[in-house]
Formats: sequence, structure tokens, C-alpha cells
Amino acid sequence: MEYFTRNQIYEKLRQDILDEKYERGQSLVEQKLAKEFGVSRTPIREVLRQLELDGLVESIPNRGVFVVGITKEDINHIYAIRERMEGLAALWAAEKISSDELKQLEEIYSLMEFYTEKGDADQVAKLNTQFHEVIFTAASSKYLKIILKNLQVYIQWARHSSLKVPGRLQAALEEHKAILEAFKNRDGALAEKLIMEHVNNSRKNLEKTKK
Repeated sequence: MEYFTRNQIYEKLRQDILDEKYERGQSLVEQKLAKEFGVSRTPIREVLRQLELDGLVESIPNRGVFVVGITKEDINHIYAIRERMEGLAALWAAEKISSDELKQLEEIYSLMEFYTEKGDADQVAKLNTQFHEVIFTAASSKYLKIILKNLQVYIQWARHSSLKVPGRLQAALEEHKAILEAFKNRDGALAEKLIMEHVNNSRKNLEKTKK
């Protein structure tokens, strides 16, 4: 049997909930999960508490722990925060981005182009995350990075889900090309506008999967 650390259990359960492998309202039983992960009930109990703090499960006294998951309202909130935070990051990054960081964006974009042509949404999603992380770093704001880091798992999940919708891969590539050009021209206002539009387009796309 494979054994898991507390952190591995947390990440696995969190991702499974985000991927809707558990239905909304489904009960998560400590004893069953402990057996599944090959651990005692103590780390499972700690993981369930953390997932409750994340808002992904709900503990009801004398009844148990139940999956809440991600609602349509949650998605709208995640994207509203993303739109404003990433727009701000783009505005600041356009003024401060180094030649090395611009080169990184160009290299990531080239790989995105390659994998978009192959229709590989998984690889594009990873590269997409890298592209945006270069922008966050270039913005040089530790507080912005803290906020975005705390949201990162939800942003990655939403990004990946959106890219799997037919037609989104090519559209997202074109949006990133325009964003890259804005950074090359060091046009902060345009970079901010394009990133906010990009995030909003991703939100609209993901909504199609939640109907």
C-alpha cells in the first residue's frame, strides 16, 4: 500500500473536490479516507479542518463532513479578484519588466503556440501559468504575490477547466500574443486592459461548463 503525507492527502482531496470527483453534498468519512490513504484518522481530521477553512467542505455537528465544492458564485468571485489583481500586476510589470523576463515571456509563448497546435490543453495550461507568473514576478510587489499565491490553486484549476472548452485554446493563444506585444512596447495601460479582458473571457468560457 502507498502511504501519503498530510500535505499530499490535503492536495489530493482538494484537487479531487475541485475536479468534482466528489459530488456536492457527499459525505467524507474519516475512517474510510484513513484506510484509503493508509494513515490514522488524525491527519485526515486535520486535512478536513483545512478544507473547511478553504470553504470546500462543511462540518455539521453530529452529522459529519460534507463536500461544498466550487459554486458558480465562487467562480465569479475568483475571477473578479483575478481580473483586478492580474490587471494591476500587468500595469506595474510593464514599467519594470526586464529584458530577461521579456525573453521568458517570448519563449513561453512559443511553446504555447506549439502545444496549442497539438491541441494539448494540459501543457498549454502549465505554460499559461508560467506566463502569468513571470508577469507577477516582474510587478515586484510582495503583497500582490502573497494574494495571488493564496489564490493560485483555484486560478490554475479554473484556467485548466476553461482551456478544455472547444475553441478556447486558439482564442487564449491570440490573447496572449496581444498581451506579449503590449509588454514589448511597455504599454502598461494596454497590458492591464488586455489581461483583464483575457481573464473575463476565461470566466465566460468556464461558465459554459457549469450550466
